Amino acid sequence: MRYVLDPGMDRATVDGTCRLWADVVNAGGAVGFVPPVTAEDVRPELLKHLTAMSEGRTRLLAGFDAAGEVKATAFFTLNTHRLMRHWVWLYSVMVHPDLQGTGTGRALMASAEEAARAIDGVRGIRLTCRGGMGLEHFYAACGYKEVGRVPEAIRVGDDDYRDDITMWLPLT
Repeated sequence: MRYVLDPGMDRATVDGTCRLWADVVNAGGAVGFVPPVTAEDVRPELLKHLTAMSEGRTRLLAGFDAAGEVKATAFFTLNTHRLMRHWVWLYSVMVHPDLQGTGTGRALMASAEEAARAIDGVRGIRLTCRGGMGLEHFYAACGYKEVGRVPEAIRVGDDDYRDDITMWLPLT
């Protein structure tokens, strides 16, 4: 995998990111949707990220395989509040389901940490994850610490509520 911060968002990268997002959701991934979805279902959410990228509020870290296909992503959202510019949010952390268990997720998180360290003045990364899936254990293994939990804040089904878990990685 080749990780690129701020890749050019040509049609192939945009379409590949939409396909990746749909594949991750349909495999059970917790990235803002519940299955089943199509690439076109997630496209409006990606367009929101692209708008924020064009405005300089969001940055994309993309992982490309040897064929140049998008197989991993993580979006950084920069804080605009003057008291919080020293940390970034990490959103939509995704690895293609075919690569689960290969170390690609840890490599993505290491690349995200390296990229955040290169952003002037950034001293931490904050992310949230959906409870009930063990994701907090993965992030903990990558050096993040659970710093907050809101019980049943995420509704994924009629009677299926999950905790919203906040994780923090200090970069100092």
